[in-house]
Amino acid sequence: MSLTLAKAASLLLEHHLLNEIITPQGWTLNADGITDAHASFTHITYDTRSVRKGTLLVCKGRFKPEFLDGLDDKGLAAYVSQTDYSAYTDAPGLIVTDARKALSLLSAEFYGRPQDGLTLIGITGTKGKTTTAYLTQAALNAYSGGRCALFSSVDLCLDGHDMIPSKLTTPESLDAFRMMREAVDNGMRYLVMEVSSQAYKVERVYGLTFDVGAFLNISPDHISAIEHPTFEDYLRCKRQLAYHSRALVLNADSAHADLVREDAAAANIPVTDFALRVDKGDTSTAAWQASPVDETRNTFRFTHNGDPVTELSLSLPGDFNYANALAAMALAHAAGVPCDSPAFSAMEPVKVPGRMELFGSEDSGTVAIVDYAHNYASVTSLLDFVEHRYAGRSPRITLVAGSAGNKALDRRREIVEAAQHRIARFVFTAEDTDTEPYLDICNEMLGNVTDEHVDASVIVDRVAAITDAIANAQSHDGLDVVLLIGKGDERWIKDMNRHVAYEGDDRVAERLLHASKE
Repeated sequence: MSLTLAKAASLLLEHHLLNEIITPQGWTLNADGITDAHASFTHITYDTRSVRKGTLLVCKGRFKPEFLDGLDDKGLAAYVSQTDYSAYTDAPGLIVTDARKALSLLSAEFYGRPQDGLTLIGITGTKGKTTTAYLTQAALNAYSGGRCALFSSVDLCLDGHDMIPSKLTTPESLDAFRMMREAVDNGMRYLVMEVSSQAYKVERVYGLTFDVGAFLNISPDHISAIEHPTFEDYLRCKRQLAYHSRALVLNADSAHADLVREDAAAANIPVTDFALRVDKGDTSTAAWQASPVDETRNTFRFTHNGDPVTELSLSLPGDFNYANALAAMALAHAAGVPCDSPAFSAMEPVKVPGRMELFGSEDSGTVAIVDYAHNYASVTSLLDFVEHRYAGRSPRITLVAGSAGNKALDRRREIVEAAQHRIARFVFTAEDTDTEPYLDICNEMLGNVTDEHVDASVIVDRVAAITDAIANAQSHDGLDVVLLIGKGDERWIKDMNRHVAYEGDDRVAERLLHASKE
């Protein structure tokens, strides 16, 4: 784990990123004549607050030159930037064409290329990434004796068993390589990670090749001025996984699956496809398939190339979770788990915090379901699950929902469109926002309700909204189902760029219904 100025310059030149090195003595491409060019950096960061003696600082994003004030005295050894900051520091500057790409390459090198010691599994898609990641980790952990790490939007696991909260779906590159190093040092042999479209758009996984990648599905999402300007841009970023994997697992039923196959063929990447088959009339040539054993859809039979592999009864309800399990099985197999391994049964007890958690009971007349559903596709899948699970009961459905501020603006309309003809009541409430007021977002969603038969109201306080929805549900005869979407088990709400403590949808539901999870 030794990175020097000379090695950094050589690496950046190799990847056609280095413009020049600027020092008080002049401009050059040859680092050998620079003082301390072969001294190892002791620290690498993109946060000026953590600079100490021997630090390599990468200036990315909305960096301001005044951030460099006083850093020479703290021991700044060199900086990497797309801009010359020699007027603000005497430290050598590696001037590059793309600071984010440079950050990823240099971070990997600083931490000794930990990815080379891991079998990397990358998962992308509009929905199902987190659940598929958890299920894949469970199978690989069972197969390897607990040696599988996890990067997910909910939790991180660097030792095969202890979970810590995550901040991003895909970590910033420096943080990812630092945690990979920790995972390798902990004896991990596998790493399962979610790969978001933003990860490719802002180069968080630049230079990284996955041993196995999975493309689960695609539908419009994350379209906004600060995410993806168009669906084409969103899909193009998702498709990059096909070019940066050694093997690809593909949902045969995904929209644009043929285009992803073309991507893989262009990159000479082998593809293994999977398909969930719920209707008896369905036919498929997909290598991996799963179908329900009976009409309850509580147990599915999994096959590979027509041969039986196993039957699973998941703790996570819903057809879509069996599709996630099928993807996980195909991924684990591509990573080396044989079809006859008992490791696949480790997926059965898996639960994902904040996803498809059921509270209350049918006998009490009120059930609450907590889930991270947040767009048209996931809300539709959730309502399909409710209709199938409670078939014959004709449940009265209430949806408690908000939408993220400043981004994914189409969700505010799509959530309403997915639900309004299938439910009895909307309660619009706070979710996360950077600068938009909660009330404005809720009122925009309210304005998208066109079905005169559905009740709709705004209660901005999220706890009050859930309390009202459950109390209203309990006042009716028959079965009421309250869907609490978007926040899951998160213990905060983002309000004007501040994280404000929040009880969590799961805890509110459990407290109000005086019941544990089903």
